[in-house]
Amino acid sequence: MESLFQAIDETPIIDHHAHNLLLPSELEVRPFLSITTEAGDGALQHTPSTLSHIRAVKQLAEILDCNCDWDSVQAAIEKRRLAPDDAWAKRCFEGIETILMDDGLDESTVHPWDWHHRLTRSNCKRIVRIEKVAETILKQHIRPQILNPLGVDNRTLFDDWETYFIAAIEDAIRDTNVVGFKSVICYRTGLALPGSSADLETLQQAFSQFLDSDSNRLDDAHLSPHFVHLTARLLAHSPKPFQFHTGLGDNDITLALSSPSHLQPFIKAYPTVPIVLLHASYPFTKEAGYLASAYENVYLDIGEVFPMVSQEGQETIIRESLELCPTEKLFWSTDGHWFPETYLLAVIQVREAMKDVLGHKLSRNRIKVAEAIRIVQDVFFNTSNKLYNLGLALTPIKTRPDTAVSTTKGTKITKLEILERFLSENPSIKFIRLQWLDYTATLRVRVIPVKVARELFGSQRSIGITKAALGLLQHDLMVPGFSPVGEYELIPCFDGLRRSDRPEYATVQGEFREQDGSEVGICPRTLLRHIVERAQENEITFRIGFEVEVVFMAVDTTGGAHTFSKSFSGSGHSWSNASALRGIKLMTVVEEVVALLENADINVVQFHPESAPGQFEFVTGHLEPLQAVDTLLATRNIIYATAEKHGMKATFVPKPFANACGTGAHVHMSIVPEDEYGSFYAGILKHIRAIAAFTYCNASSYDRMQDSVWSGGRYVAWGTQNRETPLRKISSSHWELKCMDGLANPYFAIAAILGAGLQGILDAEPLTSSDCLDDPAMMDIFDREEQGITQMMPEDLREAMQFLEQDFQLGSIMGHSFVRAYLRVKNAEMEMLEALSAEERRQFMVERY
Repeated sequence: MESLFQAIDETPIIDHHAHNLLLPSELEVRPFLSITTEAGDGALQHTPSTLSHIRAVKQLAEILDCNCDWDSVQAAIEKRRLAPDDAWAKRCFEGIETILMDDGLDESTVHPWDWHHRLTRSNCKRIVRIEKVAETILKQHIRPQILNPLGVDNRTLFDDWETYFIAAIEDAIRDTNVVGFKSVICYRTGLALPGSSADLETLQQAFSQFLDSDSNRLDDAHLSPHFVHLTARLLAHSPKPFQFHTGLGDNDITLALSSPSHLQPFIKAYPTVPIVLLHASYPFTKEAGYLASAYENVYLDIGEVFPMVSQEGQETIIRESLELCPTEKLFWSTDGHWFPETYLLAVIQVREAMKDVLGHKLSRNRIKVAEAIRIVQDVFFNTSNKLYNLGLALTPIKTRPDTAVSTTKGTKITKLEILERFLSENPSIKFIRLQWLDYTATLRVRVIPVKVARELFGSQRSIGITKAALGLLQHDLMVPGFSPVGEYELIPCFDGLRRSDRPEYATVQGEFREQDGSEVGICPRTLLRHIVERAQENEITFRIGFEVEVVFMAVDTTGGAHTFSKSFSGSGHSWSNASALRGIKLMTVVEEVVALLENADINVVQFHPESAPGQFEFVTGHLEPLQAVDTLLATRNIIYATAEKHGMKATFVPKPFANACGTGAHVHMSIVPEDEYGSFYAGILKHIRAIAAFTYCNASSYDRMQDSVWSGGRYVAWGTQNRETPLRKISSSHWELKCMDGLANPYFAIAAILGAGLQGILDAEPLTSSDCLDDPAMMDIFDREEQGITQMMPEDLREAMQFLEQDFQLGSIMGHSFVRAYLRVKNAEMEMLEALSAEERRQFMVERY
């Protein structure tokens, strides 16, 4: 029994039919009572006395840790909705792998379908509602022609309507984001469909009468079935299924005509079209089960009754469905819409019902454990995955290894064995530096004595950090839009634990969590981890390496203030010039840096002088993305500390000297499988101007962006071994991105780069520009256009931020809440820096970076 219950809890759910969540502005407009009922108008007031409502109040009160009454639940939910980064919606969607979204409702009041990617482990897909397609065509293309002064006869208009409709359905069939189609004819004329479309004369006569009305609602007794038949004929040679609303609905439905038994002639007429009966056809579940068992092309959904009927009613539906329907044809959906709480309750309740029904059968020896587990996996995942050709891997829902789990009991800190093993191997360690990198790329820290760290983390507690921490500028001024109210928990990610620059210290990066353990999507490290995990779910992995370029400068304390000069230029210092290694003082620092990096288990592949005065480059090995960024921060910290120990200043500012070469932070990337690299880098190039807001995130970044100086140039292009393009192809999937510098928060930058590339793979994005083997700045406009080089990188940070604000797809990948928060911080930072003189700005940046 325990293994069955574990399978029920850990099997992810593919919600194969649901609807969009309301926009925040609409949440108070729609009646929240509707989360457990299809009742409307005056009937809605009686909902609180239903068993389904009473059960929902109890379950929500337990989750929200509030009093068990409706008013308390509503108040607690309103408070949760105020949390940033859609944290409450993400909590409500836990356990859902993906959603197949029927987005045919009023799009002006709900989030777009792809906005919901952020709430699920795998990207959502679309279900096309055919009535919405026909009605949109009628409104946009057909009725306007009636006003044509030359006159258009109704026969032509009807032909146009059909032609537009066929083209739209065929486009949707080809669209990889569309996985199925849906009809709501049950709401319009009922499911008693004729065996085929009406004759042409009848259709045209019905069309003429329909045009005389002012309505665009497709509810004519002849026209509605015609478009359903038309869709079925188009789907006859497509693998994409056709869903039908059956059974219960709001009071707009004729219940007697919502039984799926009326569809029997239609089912027979289209034996190659997979037909899905939605909503368990409740209260006609037995009829639906019979059809699914008797016809090869019929599938049964047992959704929407969760959470709309009582627990006993839900269990009855599952039992009746299992009695009649093969599990390979049985699956589940919420039919959720409007409120995230509907999804939360539906997932909780279906798991409970499965435990009760299958547990009872198991205890009576009616089925074996393996059979019960297979039923769970089919209903929750396998049937949908196969029918809709999703190609997803069934990966159990597990606690992520180095992060918190969502629980009302608090935050769970894992991998403590790494900490204990590390401390036993390094007895000199007395302090743990628990760090985070904020939105201005300022590394912030809490130092914890080892004894306290062991006690704190071992008892599943951590450090509280004000929620304002992600909205502070370099001088601790809080950015408008952030609040000093509330705290995050800073959770150590022990996979990145390592020795620091001093023998008594170890460093570890942290991630932020809410007090209940739920994730904070605007947390820098969490953001990158989500991108990496989404790639892994699509069986794609990355390796990342950095070229760590740094300038060592002299510190001048004249007048009591620190200023920084280029007196460490060395004798004959230039790119890879051996004479630059003669300076004893500078080489003492460089060699000590290498020794400390090796002591911290950071692999130094090579180092060499770079072009600018006092500039060196350290190349570290390739790692998976999170480890690579953690390691980059540890590397920079060691470089900073070692330089300061020897009376110098190390800086990663891109242009510390106006008349010298700049300092970059070039990223080396490779992917597995390698054969996907074309679409991966096409995705990056498609969004690179918006990505620049993360990789070139300071006004001084654009001082370095110049043509013909090996910094990647100003044109959006790629080229094999071409150092004048932002993307340099080195070999196969190993490419270098050159348009990044040391002022970037690398968690954000790498998340944007990998997220855009991953989307390119998922969308099969083609490389529209060709391999550029020249300096684009030296080519004429015709040669550039011939190679597909038609765009330039942003001219400055403001333009980069505009590109980011306008790039809706990248915003969806990164999270729109995060993008809004990031832009607020960068705008405030720009305003603060612009108030300084050029020299004050240079000194300010060099001092901090």
